[in-house]
Amino acid sequence: MPSFAYKAVSSAGKHVDGVLTAENYLVALRMLDEQALYPINVSEGVQTGKLTLRRGRRVKSSHLTIFYSQLADLLKAGVPMMRSLDVLSGQGSQGSMALIVKELREDVAGGMSLGDAMGKHPHVFSPLHSSMVRAGEQGGFLEEVLQRIAIFCEKQDELKNKVIGAMIYPSILVVVGSAVVILLMVVVVPKLGEHLRPETYNILTKMTLGTSNVLRHHWMGVAVVLGAVLAGVYAWMQTAGGKKAAEKYKLKAPVFGKIFTMVSICRFCRILGTMLHNGVPILQALKISKDSAGNSILAKTIEDAADSVKKGAALSAPLRDSGLFPPAVLDMIAVAEESNNLETVLVQIADTNEARTARAIDLGVRVLEPVLLVFMASVVFCIAVALLLPILTMGSVVSG
Repeated sequence: MPSFAYKAVSSAGKHVDGVLTAENYLVALRMLDEQALYPINVSEGVQTGKLTLRRGRRVKSSHLTIFYSQLADLLKAGVPMMRSLDVLSGQGSQGSMALIVKELREDVAGGMSLGDAMGKHPHVFSPLHSSMVRAGEQGGFLEEVLQRIAIFCEKQDELKNKVIGAMIYPSILVVVGSAVVILLMVVVVPKLGEHLRPETYNILTKMTLGTSNVLRHHWMGVAVVLGAVLAGVYAWMQTAGGKKAAEKYKLKAPVFGKIFTMVSICRFCRILGTMLHNGVPILQALKISKDSAGNSILAKTIEDAADSVKKGAALSAPLRDSGLFPPAVLDMIAVAEESNNLETVLVQIADTNEARTARAIDLGVRVLEPVLLVFMASVVFCIAVALLLPILTMGSVVSG
């Protein structure tokens, strides 16, 4: 949908500049008229949302967290919504976020709710956040929802940064080790191979020299084949079957499968607990929070659980049948349901297991580092053996 930049005058005689999204020019004029604005100039411009991001001006997650936190603080202080959005849109330090907030202000001024206005920018505000804001607006606890979202985003950023930081060293190992192996195969192996007698070759030597020749003389073909394989895998991953298989593998992968599962479960527990704490009915809260898991298999499990709850069953029973939730978490949920303290226990589950997950990530990376070192050393050792054995046996072959 196109965007229109406008200059107009309000009923109080104040000049107003802005951008609005409309189907066409006439609809844009009607929207201005509904806001009691008299247009001076209206021209179709660049969409400030998605296209701005494509040109490299991305909205940082830290800016998004600050937006939620500051908007919650302003509303708690009694500042009206329109004035709060005016203040936040004027913060040029937030870059693209200021442009998005300006569009939110225009949509809210036009009579749209904040949650619906956020829903127009799914590339910035996730559908989960938009749904939570809508629930907060309907229930009269918007400030608390915004603060909870800010805390949630901050914790997610902390976990993401921890994962990225932990993977830096293993990534360096893979890159440097691969470069060393390629250098050996392309430069060292061919030169040593010229001095070896064919009758001294063993199976490892033949494989090493053959691989070296392929990398030297047919590297373009190797690159094309590798690129085609990666492109095929990527295309398959975009299909429904491929996405489902990838998400299933994430949950069942060795070492890191449990980590992915617990991250998703913690997100679900925190969002569901937040919703229930703010008075959202459990069926509506389950509908909103099921997508917070970030995994379609878990989302389907939660959806089935919502159906069971609708029929009068306990929440823990269908979750237990899925086999994805740890028994300890299910036991805590079951006890919380019996004591009517589910919202508090769910947040406690998220806090406790996020700390455990962070320790599991550290342990997983520590295990991965020696595994990578051993693998790279094994490759180099095989190359060395493939070249040294013929050299050691050349004397006996010549004397024979």
